[in-house]
Amino acid sequence: MDTRWKNRWIIAIITLLFAYGVSGVSSLLINGQEYKNPDYFHTAEFRSDLDQYAGYLEMFELNNVTLEEAKKAIKVTEEDIEEHRYRYGSLPAQIDNIKAQYEPRIQEAEAAEDSELAQNITDQMNKKIQDISKNFESDEHVRPKVVKEKEEKLEEFFKEKERLRDQYDFYEKSFTYYFEDTSTGDVYTNLTLSKDESPEEVMKMEMLYLTDYTMDKDYSYHFIMGGYEDITESLVESESGYFKGQIGLANNLPDTNMFVDQNNHFKQKQIVLFVYTGTAVLALLIALIAGRRSKALSAEIKRWDPLYNKLPIDLRIVFLGFAAIGSILSYFLLNDFLMDSYEISSHAIELIIVLLGASVLSGLTFVQLKYIAGEFKNWDNAKAVLKKSLVYKLWILLRNIAKKTANSLHEAFLNRSTGTQLFLMLGLIFGLGMGSIIMLFHPLFALFYLMFLAFIGIPLVMALVKRIGYFNRILETTNELASGHMGQDLPINGKNVLATLAGNINVLKQGVKTSLSEQAKSERLKTELITNVSHDLRTPLTSIITYTELLKSGEVSGEDRSAYLEIIDRKSKRLKVLIDDLFEVSKMASGNIELRKEKVDLVQLLQQALAEHDNAISESNLHFRVTNPGVPLFARVDGQRLWRVFDNLIGNILKYSLENSRVYIAIAAVKGQAVITFKNISKYELNDQSEELFERFKRGDKSRHTDGSGLGLAIAKSIVDLHEGSLDIDTDGDLFKVSISLNLEE
Repeated sequence: MDTRWKNRWIIAIITLLFAYGVSGVSSLLINGQEYKNPDYFHTAEFRSDLDQYAGYLEMFELNNVTLEEAKKAIKVTEEDIEEHRYRYGSLPAQIDNIKAQYEPRIQEAEAAEDSELAQNITDQMNKKIQDISKNFESDEHVRPKVVKEKEEKLEEFFKEKERLRDQYDFYEKSFTYYFEDTSTGDVYTNLTLSKDESPEEVMKMEMLYLTDYTMDKDYSYHFIMGGYEDITESLVESESGYFKGQIGLANNLPDTNMFVDQNNHFKQKQIVLFVYTGTAVLALLIALIAGRRSKALSAEIKRWDPLYNKLPIDLRIVFLGFAAIGSILSYFLLNDFLMDSYEISSHAIELIIVLLGASVLSGLTFVQLKYIAGEFKNWDNAKAVLKKSLVYKLWILLRNIAKKTANSLHEAFLNRSTGTQLFLMLGLIFGLGMGSIIMLFHPLFALFYLMFLAFIGIPLVMALVKRIGYFNRILETTNELASGHMGQDLPINGKNVLATLAGNINVLKQGVKTSLSEQAKSERLKTELITNVSHDLRTPLTSIITYTELLKSGEVSGEDRSAYLEIIDRKSKRLKVLIDDLFEVSKMASGNIELRKEKVDLVQLLQQALAEHDNAISESNLHFRVTNPGVPLFARVDGQRLWRVFDNLIGNILKYSLENSRVYIAIAAVKGQAVITFKNISKYELNDQSEELFERFKRGDKSRHTDGSGLGLAIAKSIVDLHEGSLDIDTDGDLFKVSISLNLEE
């Protein structure tokens, strides 16, 4: 515990020295320019007071012309006459302006049938027009007017001058002056001289401060009393030459004099600034060296590091900003106490409090700056920190809200007509609500509002209620459909979006009915599949088991044994065919089969398949009619698997064709595709739909004694589908037709 308190005291001293040092350096930067002057009399503040006094001095003493003298000195130049003449524009413009002022008044008098008033106003207008016209005819008519204006301005100037006399008297108590008019040689001074004393010597010997000063004779009318430049020649006794002399502050001025007091205070502050800056630089160096070497400061920083870093980075930056601004304000406040206060001792307590506050805020600023700088040591760490900030989270939130709003608006206008109607309806409803306010202004507005409400508002509400009712009816129908009840179709009213929705729901209802029918059919076929698989697998298996038991009994003759083995062999092969075909179909259904496509002549491939069955065809009593284009038809296919398709279809023809009937096989190119057709007359009645013939194990009941697996067509269709082709079956009575379409290679 003692070590911790010791460390804290060390940290407090370092931060106190650092705050004092920074405040001293900042004070030097703020006040150094001003206090580098040798005394107060060389500052810009004193120079401003000096210039102000010089202006008053010239106005009240050096150019002390009376009002009467100034009026007698008035001069009227050609420029003055022209300015007065064209002050309000050309002659036509001024006449038009006068008429615009008087004619409405004349018309009002005439409308009131007051002919006397109308005549008086007309006479005034004509008199003014006549006067303005004479201005443009004669300079002598203008000259008295210019003189009168200048006299009025002189009177205004002298009134303003008297209001400034108190300020001149205030400066006069402090300054001593000696000036000479370079054109006349007249001397002006407030010195009290004996006969033997020279003004120049007295000014040099008895002045606390002395400076040479030169003024133009119209200096005060530019620097003190602006706006009277056009009457300056009346206020200056002689326009030639200038005033040259000296202005100073006497040695015998009391310490209470404002300028003497300011000078003494300036010198005190120079000493304070020198001491303050020197000790501050020393304190800053000690704080920086001690802070760099101090383990206590590092340990304290590391101690608060985990807790501080839990705050979002932008919140930390805000805290850093507050601490930095607070410390800067504290430095300025310290500077004010030390440099701008006349009595530092009277503010000692405040000075200590501000210094302590500045040290705490400086320490917080330094520590937070170190924490935050550590977070941005590399770009990856900076990105991770920024993503946890409140601003980033707010940005993500606003962006998501904007996206949702944009998506909502986009969805609202997916059907542009519906979106437009919706916003138009909302606008009308809002307008009706806001329109009710106008009834408060005038009864006529209330009548217009009620008419608008009757012809637009009420029909709008009725249309809205009707649409809501229609929507609720659609909602009930969809709920019934979801629960499995088909119900009646929805009525289609109009061509709006709700009518379109109702029509689509009716279509979906029919689709559901069709889907249920297909599902029932699929269940039936699945049952047949299980039955057929069980039957076709059980039959050869039963024969194998039966004849195996007979052979195991040992009571059969050699001739019977050979017959039994032949039956077992045949049934085993039959079982193998079934299992192989089942495996093949399973692979195709799951997509686990890989095709090895290459460029193949389909005409030649079909001829090879027919050649494989040449003996069977010759032994059958069927008549094959094969048609081909006589030229190769190339396609990129897996030749081995496509050969199996042809083999299965030719085998089915040999098994299931009506005896002594014709079989038609043709291949042709049609619109970039090879079309291969197989047509034969079935020996069994085709009662099933053509789609069901693709189902696995689908065979006519009368043909169940054949050796096929019932999977031939299913396998053939799967192979053709894998080649992005199509295999279609068409039945017409006992006519059985298979059509295969494959894309030809360009």
